[in-house]
Amino acid sequence: MPSVTPMIHVPDVGATAAWYERIGFTIRAVNEEDGQVTWAAVRFGDGEFMLNIGGRTSNAARREVDLYVSTDRVDELYERLNGRVEVVEQLHDTFYGMREFIVRDCNGFWITFGAPVEQGPVE
Repeated sequence: MPSVTPMIHVPDVGATAAWYERIGFTIRAVNEEDGQVTWAAVRFGDGEFMLNIGGRTSNAARREVDLYVSTDRVDELYERLNGRVEVVEQLHDTFYGMREFIVRDCNGFWITFGAPVEQGPVE
């Protein structure tokens, strides 16, 4: 089945993969060369992205790539991560029907976690 898998270049693949693992992602695979992790595949549910060497950190307000992560437990995830990572936007409901919050990873990339806003009963 066709799919698209983003690859993000970071300065330290091992440290970045470990950061994502600490917030609830799973490391699916890694490649090491001469004792250095040079590539990793990271998963959250059915979604996956790759990390590769050669990138840099940034203090810019936004990076070249943001990750959007769908979850059915956005409130629970926010409570678990708030205070442990840099939160860019607090948990809120959007005009387009999503409940979201945004964090910044260890390299300055934004990760938005979102779930559809639960609708009340239709009358």
